[in-house]
Amino acid sequence: MKSNVKADRTARLGALALLVTIASPSITVAGQIDTSAAAKYPRYRMVVLGTLGGPSSAPNAPAVSLNNRGQIVAQANTPTADPYPFNITGDGLVWHAILSNATDIIRDLGALPGTNSSWAAGISESGLIAGWSQNGLLDPLTGWPEMRAVSWDNRLRTFDLGTLGGYSSTALSVNSRGQVVGVSLNAVPEAPDIALYYWGASPAAAQQSRAFLWQGGEMRDLGTLGGNDANASFINEQGQVTGFSSTNTQINDTTGLPTTHPYIWKNGRMQDLGSLGGTLAINGSLNVGSWGRTMNERGEVVGTSTLPGDASWHAFLWTNDHMIDLGTLGGSNSEAVSVNDRGQVVGRAYVSDTPLVRDAFLWEHGTMTDLGTVAPCQRGTAKSINSRGQIVGGLSFCTDNGEDLTFFTAFYVEKGKPMVDLNTLVDPPSDIYMDDAWFINERGEIVANGFTPTGEERGVLLVPLPRSDE
Repeated sequence: MKSNVKADRTARLGALALLVTIASPSITVAGQIDTSAAAKYPRYRMVVLGTLGGPSSAPNAPAVSLNNRGQIVAQANTPTADPYPFNITGDGLVWHAILSNATDIIRDLGALPGTNSSWAAGISESGLIAGWSQNGLLDPLTGWPEMRAVSWDNRLRTFDLGTLGGYSSTALSVNSRGQVVGVSLNAVPEAPDIALYYWGASPAAAQQSRAFLWQGGEMRDLGTLGGNDANASFINEQGQVTGFSSTNTQINDTTGLPTTHPYIWKNGRMQDLGSLGGTLAINGSLNVGSWGRTMNERGEVVGTSTLPGDASWHAFLWTNDHMIDLGTLGGSNSEAVSVNDRGQVVGRAYVSDTPLVRDAFLWEHGTMTDLGTVAPCQRGTAKSINSRGQIVGGLSFCTDNGEDLTFFTAFYVEKGKPMVDLNTLVDPPSDIYMDDAWFINERGEIVANGFTPTGEERGVLLVPLPRSDE
């Protein structure tokens, strides 16, 4: 059922800052705008990613799954039954990472030897790919399949990156220099609830989760901010790394976790980025996840931090060695999801708490702009923005029934113009219904999630068509 599919996909996404300089942001709300402007929006050719013999394919969200060469990584299932009595996707089939582009040719990236599943988490500008694969063994501490961080080179060869001494690892991001970051378990036992929060790549972990950088054939533990566990989720082209780490081992009653802060790792040092006064802060979103483009090439980091008391949370931008509170749209909470190289931030924010109204936002130059919605949808989240200011994301509560396929929809918007349903920009129209859009590259190509009329999931690549006025 539709709501269960959405919940299952969210469960796959993974994981999910003291004295700071806080700006007092102003807010603008989408109001009187030229509705004819939508007529000038791009139109797209839809490329539907096929499968490997099974019924489904899907993007790995909110990962950086598309580069500026138009190469897209995703996952597709095979007709092969999963040898384990359980699996992450819940469909009982083996999945493999795949590579495609606008030609619609699917390349099976395979997995480590054996009847194993693999997933692609990110692709660099040079076409290097990072992800993870099962290795055919079971973690004796949890009973769940072991996973190994893997990378694929330009010849699509698979490399096992190993672990830091534990039973599993996962790679989340790679740059064009071949530097890979992710999370590895080490050999030190850890409380499963704590390990799982920083690990986030499968339903179980029982060893310390540690951020790693892999380069030159060696996996390096990046350390922590003082606690036992850390996560590395994104690396830029300069080799700067961001993620989040525990700062101590004391459990906070408000979160059930040790105090957690985001960091930036550069020049061999992990720098604590602080918080907005609460005990839980990470790069990216507390709900959407931290895998996306949460740092730009200028080394600016976006994320979400709880406020004192941990009852509410705000989006932040870390820049020039201080953290800026991006505020909200009038309600209590906001979350940052992604940032572009111009320092523009997108995410979601409450407009009001009661009734709950939550809209997608664009923040720039100290101002948070409400991007509006598409009637009758009531809630939205902006997932990605490119340097041209083109924004994509997803809407929800578009019907009264959470089981409806159209309860969710994907959107496209540009600042000062009306938000539109991304499905209306496809030419020719398709019977694939897009319920979310996750990433847009500098060429304006978009990664989206779609469904066939009979309910099978599909990864989608949208390629802009030449404009008639060009």
